[in-house]
Amino acid sequence: MECQLTITRTTHQKEKPALDKLGFGVHFTDHMFIMDYTEGKGWHDPQIVPYAPLSLDPAAMVFHYGQAIFEGLKAYRNKQGKVLLFRPDQNFKRMNRSLERMSMPQVDEEFMVAALKQLVALEKEWIPAENGMSLYIRPFVIATEPCFGVRPSKTYKLIIALSPVGAYYANGMEPVKIYVENKYVRAVRGGTGNAKVAGNYAGALKAQEEAKEKGYEQVLWLDGVENKYIEEVGSMNVFFKVGEEVWTPALNGSILEGITRASTIQLLQDWGIPVVEKRISVEDLYEAHKNGQLEEAFGTGTAAVISPIGDLNWNGHQMIINGGKTGPLTSRVYDTMTGIQYGEREDKFGWSVEVTE
Repeated sequence: MECQLTITRTTHQKEKPALDKLGFGVHFTDHMFIMDYTEGKGWHDPQIVPYAPLSLDPAAMVFHYGQAIFEGLKAYRNKQGKVLLFRPDQNFKRMNRSLERMSMPQVDEEFMVAALKQLVALEKEWIPAENGMSLYIRPFVIATEPCFGVRPSKTYKLIIALSPVGAYYANGMEPVKIYVENKYVRAVRGGTGNAKVAGNYAGALKAQEEAKEKGYEQVLWLDGVENKYIEEVGSMNVFFKVGEEVWTPALNGSILEGITRASTIQLLQDWGIPVVEKRISVEDLYEAHKNGQLEEAFGTGTAAVISPIGDLNWNGHQMIINGGKTGPLTSRVYDTMTGIQYGEREDKFGWSVEVTE
């Protein structure tokens, strides 16, 4: 589909931040994409416009009933100047699954990829070319109808904002310490855990705060029914190398279907490494650790790509993994994935999409 949209260029370009001051998600580019939905009319008026605050009615339903979903992906620019997106079609497929779960109108995935490519092409000078740096892309949809009635909104806005971000591992990839959460739960089957819903993240902040007070960077979430089966780590999917296999929790309705997760599974299978998707109890993991079989653990997600886990604390039982150091398989997955994302390694799976003028 040809992407038909209106482009209004800014007349006041922002000063780009210094590379050592980028951080994550604190600077925003000159332009954004915006599109409206009206019941009976559908999605309409797609535009690329100067980045600016939104004007919303105080009664807009997003503020009261939480109809808000989002996505996250990145654009990469390598030393040759090529700009690449990593599997953007999968992000908009997942966006539609989230929209459907929240009774919100779905989007044309092909149109959205084309619109995103136009936006990124316009803002390509904002993409840092340094190793590990990228342009973070945040598409999101919010309910905008002013109404206190408890029902789906009749109007929505879809926005894509862009933010140049620094290297996640500026000082090298160091394993994190994780606290196994046994008080709070992230989601339950039948809820919204498998959708990328804004409220999922707000509800997880309290557990993260308490874990940090205990000296841990993040939490390992257990299931919300029996409080024994592993689900996610922080806001990432999680993998464990146990002997010759790699275990990851099976998608069960309360776990988000991560794009980096799916890509990691495909990579491991391509390398001939058995990947077992199953219910993993924390007791089973502890037994594997005691038996010396738990060799590596890592999370997968857009921001970090791969985050090695070096220490798990479960009810006072401390599991030091691979001596608290990043394991060889974890490093191999990270190096391969990021190599493909930056166009520096062979992309045999056709994951990367080039952005051209």
